[in-house]
Amino acid sequence: MKFNSDEKEFSVTSENLFWKRREFIRSLVGGAASFGLGYAFYAGADSKNNLQGKALQDQLSSEYVITHHNNFYEFSTSKQKPAEMAKDFKPGDDWKIEIGGEVENGGSYSLGDIKSWVNQEERIYRLRCVEAWSMVVPWYGFQLSQLIERVKPTAKAKFVEFKTLHDSKVFPGQKRGTFGMHTLPWPYSEGITMAEAMNPLAFIATGVYGKNLPGQNGAPVRLVLPWKYGFKSIKSIVSIRFTTRQPESTWNKRAPNEYGFYANVNPKVDHPRWSQATERRISDESFFGVKKIPTKMFNGYGDYVSELYKGIDLTRYF
Repeated sequence: MKFNSDEKEFSVTSENLFWKRREFIRSLVGGAASFGLGYAFYAGADSKNNLQGKALQDQLSSEYVITHHNNFYEFSTSKQKPAEMAKDFKPGDDWKIEIGGEVENGGSYSLGDIKSWVNQEERIYRLRCVEAWSMVVPWYGFQLSQLIERVKPTAKAKFVEFKTLHDSKVFPGQKRGTFGMHTLPWPYSEGITMAEAMNPLAFIATGVYGKNLPGQNGAPVRLVLPWKYGFKSIKSIVSIRFTTRQPESTWNKRAPNEYGFYANVNPKVDHPRWSQATERRISDESFFGVKKIPTKMFNGYGDYVSELYKGIDLTRYF
């Protein structure tokens, strides 16, 4: 898929016009897609091979909400504590990422190295948590496929595995007993298919709201898969490995009856303990999300990802 460059600008609103310093949505040029200020991006397609920006009337979540309502159990199981606990976690471009497995150009690369290979851009995506809350986030980063094309996976590569930094000095939540008698199998791991990884929506975020990614949001680099539940968007990545077999996914391993490997947003498949038919949009007024809205299949991005799952029963392989 390629981006369409004929889209017109839209008149939009946002959090104080995103500090009154950006224009949204700009014409799409080449492969670079702009934010739609105050709107979720990627909503309509004119053909299989073209993506177009389309305003969806999804109000941009505030910077405070995005940075103070976080699931990052490496710090804490509290939603608000990670922001305080991560205040001194400010890794930079010297952050190392190991790239290996079925790939020609594997090795240990700094984030600065990787940034020099790609075109960074700004995008807005909806974020839908499996816990049935949601927000709309302005990310900064690059399309995952750009990195993949650079490192050149072999024909044997069928999946991509990601891992988070494992260091209890940095992440106190990784210490034994985080979940009472049990703990998650650290380091946090996630996996997606190669087809999912090459989809134009798959994104690597290095920033949010025009700033470097804060610690509580997964500094300095995280995955963003807007059509999947948020736990698939792994944070603080230190390893990317191309594999022939489906890699283990932390939550799928911990509770496979509750958290599927694919984890696509699906209003018709409830979590065993709650409905997924609606979601609570988090706001400054209430971190519990007082505004309930209908959940969209694939979080509203079905035009771009539904073909990935043709022939797969998504009620069984959820």
